[in-house]
Amino acid sequence: MSRKYLEIAMTESVCRAQANYYGRSVTIEGAPDRDRLGEAEAAFIAERDSFYLGSVSESGWPYVQHRGGPRGFLRVLDPSTLAFVDYRGNRQLISTGNMLVNNRVALFLIDYKNRERLKILGRARIEEARDHPGIELQLIGGDRRTAAERVVIVDVVAFDWNCPTHITPRYSIEDVEELVGPLKARVAELEAQLRTV
Repeated sequence: MSRKYLEIAMTESVCRAQANYYGRSVTIEGAPDRDRLGEAEAAFIAERDSFYLGSVSESGWPYVQHRGGPRGFLRVLDPSTLAFVDYRGNRQLISTGNMLVNNRVALFLIDYKNRERLKILGRARIEEARDHPGIELQLIGGDRRTAAERVVIVDVVAFDWNCPTHITPRYSIEDVEELVGPLKARVAELEAQLRTV
C-alpha cells in the first residue's frame, strides 16, 4: 500500500470516521513527497484499454468521465508521468474545463477479468495536440479516424492498489472469443464428422 496515497487520503474527517466505526484511526507518517510508478504499475497501465478520470469543478462538484482507447493508450512516460491523447467527444469538455481550474485528478484503472484495480492521484495539465506534431503517433500509434485535440499529461503524486473483494469479473469480447474459440473449433470438427456419417 502506498504511503503517500494514504497520507493524502487520511484526512481528519476520514480519521474521525474510522475512529467512529472501528474504534481507532490510521496515522501515516514519513510518506515520501510522491510515489513513483514501478514495473508492476507500468505493466498494468500498459494493458488497460480504459480508465475513469475524476476531476472537480470550480464550484466543488466532482465529475467522473470514462476514457477509452486502444490497449496502452494511457502511457507511462516515466515513473512520475502519465499521458494520453484526448479526442473529440460530446463537446461538453467538462473534464477539460475542470482540469483548467483545478489540476487535481484521480484515475481509476480496473482489470475486471483478473479483479485488480489501481488508483492514481495526480496533477494534470492540458496541452494542445496541434502544438505537438506527431504526439499521437508517439503515444498510441495514431491509428484513429478522429484527430487528437489535446494531450493530457498527469504528474503522478500517489497511487494505491485496491482490494479485489467486491470486483465482479467481466470479460471483453476478445477475452470471450479466446475462451470459446477452441469450443467453436471442436463443434465445427464434430459437425464435419457428422456430415460424413
